[in-house]
Amino acid sequence: MDRMDNYKQLIFGAKPKWTVILTVTACSASALVLLLKWFGHQQSWKKIQKAKVRREKSLQRAEHAVCQFNESHPETDTSLILSLSLAELSKQLKDGTLTPQAVFHSYMEKTLEVNRRLNCCTEVLLESWDQLEDVDSHKDGLLYGVPVSIKENIGYKGHDSTCGVICKLDLPATGDSVLVEVLKRQGAIPFVKTNVPQGLQNFDCGNPIYGLTLNPHNPQKTSGGSSGGEGALIGGGGSVLGLGSDIGGSIRIPSSFCGICGFKPTANRLSLRGASSCIRGQKSVLSSLGPMARDVDSLALCMQALLCDHMFRLDPTVPPIPFNQQVYQSSKPLRIGYYENDGYAMPSPSMGRALRETKALLEKAGHTVSTPQPQSDLFLVVRGLLGDGCTTLLSHLKGGPVDPCLRDQIIPYSLPRTVKKILSILLKPIVSCERQCSEGNVALYLFSKDYIHEVIAEWRRCELDVLLCPMVGPAYIHNYPGQLTSTLTYTIIYNLLNFPAGVVPVSTVTAEDEEELRHYKGNYGDLWDKLYKKAVTDGEGLPVAVQCVALPWQDELCLRFMREVEMLVREDKK
Repeated sequence: MDRMDNYKQLIFGAKPKWTVILTVTACSASALVLLLKWFGHQQSWKKIQKAKVRREKSLQRAEHAVCQFNESHPETDTSLILSLSLAELSKQLKDGTLTPQAVFHSYMEKTLEVNRRLNCCTEVLLESWDQLEDVDSHKDGLLYGVPVSIKENIGYKGHDSTCGVICKLDLPATGDSVLVEVLKRQGAIPFVKTNVPQGLQNFDCGNPIYGLTLNPHNPQKTSGGSSGGEGALIGGGGSVLGLGSDIGGSIRIPSSFCGICGFKPTANRLSLRGASSCIRGQKSVLSSLGPMARDVDSLALCMQALLCDHMFRLDPTVPPIPFNQQVYQSSKPLRIGYYENDGYAMPSPSMGRALRETKALLEKAGHTVSTPQPQSDLFLVVRGLLGDGCTTLLSHLKGGPVDPCLRDQIIPYSLPRTVKKILSILLKPIVSCERQCSEGNVALYLFSKDYIHEVIAEWRRCELDVLLCPMVGPAYIHNYPGQLTSTLTYTIIYNLLNFPAGVVPVSTVTAEDEEELRHYKGNYGDLWDKLYKKAVTDGEGLPVAVQCVALPWQDELCLRFMREVEMLVREDKK
């Protein structure tokens, strides 16, 4: 009997029986796998729908509460309240000119309006009304009566911190994160959670649970990530102060894209306890929680409020270093390092122009600007961040759909190890890193430490106080960030180095910038340079920012430098 006879017998129900048995078993196993997958997707869909219903109910209840307040307090000047800086708002709250109730409902109303346009909120924290009733017990707090928005991954008792992944749904926090506790002790009122990209490891802002967040200046553009909901809400006027997290630019990029200020402190200057993540455990590229706001003074006030004895007691692993107001308010001339191009990603015309204009303003104001050699070890960064081959991140994506903003990015992460090895040989620049890091995570950690000290030694040799450098931008078209992780070199390097870094908007994209972009070739003229050109095109009117950097634990000096840039730019526009 030949092979064809076996096939005929199998098709028509004849012998041999072992073939039938094996085929039936295989079909049953395949059917079981498909059934389990279907069941898993059904469970995921139910979880997503439940989360959406929960969000919608919180928004509706907030809308109802705002309407009730407006009817009973028609004298409230919402426009005036929303126009005040954090410093002005705080002053008027403390002297009784404004009530916490008027400020809270004014910002809640604006948040609901901004969310309808930009889809930036994941849930209104309804407990904030209870806190509002008791807020006068914290009248001495530095943030008394100030509504504060918080990124979705920051723990708030009774609420999920999903990081945009389905497996973290229906796992509400059993207590507040340390920074939320400190905010409350300082009289602030956390009132809303804001959207994030799926898994947090992306600088777009969409996930299968809460959807896509839009840029407040142009809905065709992303708000950035991973603190993209914060960037959109603050940039849209719905929040005066927010908390984000940053492991590769996640505070700085949304701040740049949305035209606000953002600050990544030295890691462990602020407590991370109670913040959720999808890549916990890696020690080379460090994450920080930090403030986002409309101006630098607001960032400084937030840092001052958080760096208090209460935080140091709640988390004794944080060095008890209070905010140094003297350094922040100093007017001493600075020695500033400066570079326009790190050799990986050439800045867009608007980025380059904004940097040069800022440099000229600083020199005119009496500061010394020098140009040290930029140092950026991209591959050490990548190996540190994805040291487990992205296994941890991928495990969080199982059991549900992958968002379009992340899909292109994770394709290489999902390749078999053999294929990755072959690609690392073909892509020659990665070979050196492959050799460097072949000894494992301990060796990688030691390489990182050596690299940090090499960079610090170069700063000392050049006698630098701070550094002015490019900031990723202007805002990209949706779904391009996942294809352009190569452009993160300007931000992620300062997570590896653990240098405090912040972003200040200094300009907007002009028609001349757009014309010059038409001739943009990049450093290499390769696929990534061409993608970048497409990503930032049609950006006229979008904000453009610069990045300010200082040495580890010199957070106040970094903020002081940011304030100097902000002040000089503001005066130049008068």
